Amino acid sequence: MAPDLTLHGFFNSSASFRVRIALELKGLAWRHAGVDLRKGDQDAPEFRQLNPNGLVPALEIEGRRLTQSLAIIDLLDRLAPEPRLLPTDGVHREQVLEIACLIAADIHPLDNLRVLKYLTSTLAVTDAQKRAWYAHWIHEGFRALERLLPDHDGWCVGPSPTLADCCLVPQVANASRMAVDLDAYPRIRRIAQYCNSHPAFQRAAPSAQPDYVAA
Repeated sequence: MAPDLTLHGFFNSSASFRVRIALELKGLAWRHAGVDLRKGDQDAPEFRQLNPNGLVPALEIEGRRLTQSLAIIDLLDRLAPEPRLLPTDGVHREQVLEIACLIAADIHPLDNLRVLKYLTSTLAVTDAQKRAWYAHWIHEGFRALERLLPDHDGWCVGPSPTLADCCLVPQVANASRMAVDLDAYPRIRRIAQYCNSHPAFQRAAPSAQPDYVAA
């Protein structure tokens, strides 16, 4: 019997996007529950009950809940083992985790919406300074990421999509949305383009979500 899954997320959230890709790759049915980060829905008491950290995504499954995108995707790997997003093969597993953690732990937290809001609302940086901050940390991370990736039109690691691809595509999408010049990263761009040709990535895209609002 298929699990009852509700994903609380925001269309432009990189972390929510990662989980949507995983759900679509695995062909799991899920319900969307929008949390508008721009309006502050994440601070509502009912959402804080669901996720005390006030972040998305949060997954409700069979009466319980789980937060943190990488933990959620690990759970989905156990619920629906194919395609395997975190490989069991030692070398591929290590490569996937290296790429995923570089993106999810080193790049994304510095450019998260709550960080950018703090920069502008509390530290009173200008919009130009905020964008310079964002671009700086993208470049710092992407220079390293580019060297970890194969030079091909294919997946990040191995012959099938993995957690690495689930992390890479949302980060590229957000960097592009913020008008960061990615010309120096041909491997990143080619792999992202390859991933985005897959129907699961297209169904998971921000513009395909019911809470999508054009900028």
